[in-house]
Amino acid sequence: MQKILLVLLLASQIRVAQAQSGRTPPFLSKSIASESVQSLESQTSGGNIAVYGVPAAEARVEVYIYSNHGNDDISREEIQKRLDEQYNLTVSVTDHRLTASARPKERNGSMNWRKGLSISFKIYVPVSCSSVLRTSGGNIALKKLSGTQDFKTSGGNLDIDGLTGKIMGRTSGGNIDISDSKEDIDLTTSGGNIDATHCEGNIRLGTSGGNLTLRLLKGMIRSNTSGGNVTGEEIDGELQTRTSGGNIRLRDLTCSLGASTSSGNLDVSFRQLGKFLTLSNSGGDINVQIPGDKGIDLRAYAEKVKISSLSNFKGDSDEHHVEGTVNGGGIPVRIDGSGGRINLNFK
Repeated sequence: MQKILLVLLLASQIRVAQAQSGRTPPFLSKSIASESVQSLESQTSGGNIAVYGVPAAEARVEVYIYSNHGNDDISREEIQKRLDEQYNLTVSVTDHRLTASARPKERNGSMNWRKGLSISFKIYVPVSCSSVLRTSGGNIALKKLSGTQDFKTSGGNLDIDGLTGKIMGRTSGGNIDISDSKEDIDLTTSGGNIDATHCEGNIRLGTSGGNLTLRLLKGMIRSNTSGGNVTGEEIDGELQTRTSGGNIRLRDLTCSLGASTSSGNLDVSFRQLGKFLTLSNSGGDINVQIPGDKGIDLRAYAEKVKISSLSNFKGDSDEHHVEGTVNGGGIPVRIDGSGGRINLNFK
């Protein structure tokens, strides 16, 4: 029975994705070009929600509807009948606020789910429109918008591109992809991966078990995963990142950095040091490459510490620790390797 339900769910998601890719015409298309929409609220039980910023003259709402139970040949008349019997479908504008929602009429469990529908929205609004979006299991996509965007799905993916403003997104199990966005970014997933590219500002990224991939980021960045790996490149500003069990690999950095892992390896290389460098690892090895022309205050402890190309050093060192100044001191560099090895290379 569980296998049958899974197959039906996957089939429904595939059809919704095909509809939103433009290969199938919408069940309903409504122009809102004359409404001067400033904000949006959209909610659906299991379908997808996609919101795109466009010129005001192109503003519209498209509704895509399919059966939840694998019937590709369901007629428009049958869809309308099921809508009338079981759903409240709303597409309206009041006081410059657009509402696009699909809600079951019955809340007490009496709804006939064998005749359930997957209802998705593709919404085109002015670029400056803010939004509140909710779906129980579908994907959410937002592109080319500014303002405040607040969105949540119980299990789908989040796809964010070209947003400016306050960005708050949650998914209980899906992946998150964000690119070319800036200002205030706060995204979390309970189990999926997060991929962030070419973003700027105050950035907070969290996943309970997935991997983090960070590219071309600038600003104040906080990124944590409970068990996945962290990889990154070309990061500027300040990065604080942590994983409970995965590896951390970061390269071409020009940022202040605080990074820690409980059992994986930690590999870091810098083009330019920021205001500080703090690394810790409870079990694995730490490999660090930093420029040799900066003044630093160095303290490194591990089961075994190996340093290459070290010059202008004053302080104490043995095979378990190094503590002192390089080039007269300056930037604090703290590396705690606990039971692993530290390999520190000045280039």
